[in-house]
Amino acid sequence: MSINLKTLIGKLNDISRVATTRAAGICVSLGQYEVDIEHVFLALLEQERSDFVVIARRCDINLSALEADLRREIASFKSGSARTPVFSRHLPQLFEQAWLIASCHLPPSSCIRSGHLLLALLTEPDLAQLAPRASKLFARFPLAELKHRLDQYTLGSQEEPSVAVAALGGADAAHVDPALQAGTKTPALDQFTTNLTQLAQAGKLDPVIGRELEIRQVTDILMRRRQNNPILTGEAGVGKTAVVEGLALRIAVGNVPPLLRGVRIHTLDMGLLQAGASVKGEFESRLKNVIDEVKKSPHAIILFIDEAHAMIGAGGPAGQGDAANLLKPALARGEMRSVAANTWSEFKKYFEKDAALARRFLVVK
Repeated sequence: MSINLKTLIGKLNDISRVATTRAAGICVSLGQYEVDIEHVFLALLEQERSDFVVIARRCDINLSALEADLRREIASFKSGSARTPVFSRHLPQLFEQAWLIASCHLPPSSCIRSGHLLLALLTEPDLAQLAPRASKLFARFPLAELKHRLDQYTLGSQEEPSVAVAALGGADAAHVDPALQAGTKTPALDQFTTNLTQLAQAGKLDPVIGRELEIRQVTDILMRRRQNNPILTGEAGVGKTAVVEGLALRIAVGNVPPLLRGVRIHTLDMGLLQAGASVKGEFESRLKNVIDEVKKSPHAIILFIDEAHAMIGAGGPAGQGDAANLLKPALARGEMRSVAANTWSEFKKYFEKDAALARRFLVVK
């Protein structure tokens, strides 16, 4: 293979990235060793407005039968693994061929769409032999026409450039992120946070592999009416931030429950909040401005707070000890939702000592 796998993954558009992540989740849930093409195309079937699904419908292919075939083939794969799965040798082939197709297609595409993945499966010699194994229905795709008229077969797809800019997942224009269209009127959020959902929409987040369970747990907690603030705990480097990025990727393409569609996730930058806040009360003032802008935002915002113990003055400069007290009322009244992250030792040492704050969060290990 001539192109680096990480580079190829970086070329995937949002739909294809989320499908790849979801494919790994399916693999993990079944205890299988390798993520293969069947996992990816099964995951793509969940994206109702993807190129793949739009093309299949236009070709009168029975999606339920195709899904059943893929599930049947996946069920035959070797299982019993307790480790994070790896990509099979077929996936790099699929991504490389898809990128070549995307690059050579007229007009050329700057990213890999699911339509390109389908063409890659049907045209790459080794993969074309595997397609009938996945499902005989793949033979019903009109390959010759797809090669030359892909843009016509994908009309109405969420992956069309004009649609991708205007849509957030399966949502309509009402869910467009204003940050993509014009400057915002949220100076504190702009200065002290990073919009993860916007990064996901722009294809700047790497796919998250093997975190299906944790993402689902975080989603479930955020959907609760009360105590709807998850806190991710685990040792440094285990991937707490990756779980939140995985959720942002799902939100970006609408692969979340309706209540979370159109939501934006902002990462609070503690370093920027603290920088230059030597005057007593300056840190709290900055944080209060962030909270106020979150509460007043016309679009729901979830605030991601990494190293959350710093919010309760854990060894910080004078004047930062009251930050947690600003959070408690907003969290208690449901005026804002937050996802926090901390190592387990810091959670035990700082969070549990502040019972009022700890009650607002549910632990995800």
